[in-house]
Amino acid sequence: MRRHNINDFNSINEVIKFQKSFSTLRQHIISNHEQLIENEKIALVAEISQLDNTIKTEKAHFENSFRREIEELTQKLNNLSTSTGLNFIQRLIKFIKQWSLKVKLQILELNLNNKVSSAVSSLVEQYQFKTNRHQFITSHFRDAVNESCLAEINKIEYKLRIIDEVKSSIFGALGEHKVVKELENLSDDNVLINNFTLNFHPAIYNRQENDYIKSIQIDHLLITPSGIFLIETKSWSEKSLASLDLRSPVQQIKRTSFALFKILTGYISSDRVKIKQHHWGDRKNTSKKPDCIDKFKTKRGVSVC
Repeated sequence: MRRHNINDFNSINEVIKFQKSFSTLRQHIISNHEQLIENEKIALVAEISQLDNTIKTEKAHFENSFRREIEELTQKLNNLSTSTGLNFIQRLIKFIKQWSLKVKLQILELNLNNKVSSAVSSLVEQYQFKTNRHQFITSHFRDAVNESCLAEINKIEYKLRIIDEVKSSIFGALGEHKVVKELENLSDDNVLINNFTLNFHPAIYNRQENDYIKSIQIDHLLITPSGIFLIETKSWSEKSLASLDLRSPVQQIKRTSFALFKILTGYISSDRVKIKQHHWGDRKNTSKKPDCIDKFKTKRGVSVC
């Protein structure tokens, strides 16, 4: 699960609990976001009202400011008009000033509304956005909730999908853990090796089964004074037991015991078949033997369970 960036489960029990409570968890997320959207709707009403008042106040402020500027320009223009007894140079300067003031005055008067609108444009944009959002929530409440909780729902659905994909491994690990706990009760004369694996190159040929064995994996290899036991752990549901495609653990044991027999009896030599890779698993001493282990010896001395 870590390979899929799922790191919030600390035990198999937590995974099982998540699976069982998925529907409840999903509904809980939806309910939380329903409340969030309701709260957002209430907040939007207050924000829209406040923005409306702010826009009106700011418009009045800027409009008064621009009108004062127009009045000041008009007053300057009137003062120039009353000037008399000027020479040619002074009259030319006066004309230029009057022309400049008239142009400024005309621009201000023509663009008064535009200037006021531009001054409050950012507030108007906020007002429009919040108004549209409020209308959407009011008219399409369920869609708003679905959009709000989409990320969280996708996250838990992804977790569930990955768990379903790897659940055989999860429950297999749980079964193997239970077996290990039982085998740890054996005496110290016994040695338990978990997840014993070997790779062979070239492959071992099993003539009886017409099978080329390239690798073996044994869930538990138990070495005791009375023999070696190969233990294959399965954690099966009733549904899996009904499947015709279910791989027989008996066949797995036959296959792995044949390969192990070849090793122990010296049929694999360094010249003929080399062990390319091996992994001896987690070696643990055990203390007490449980009653659940049935064993028998093969005619060649390798015990299988």
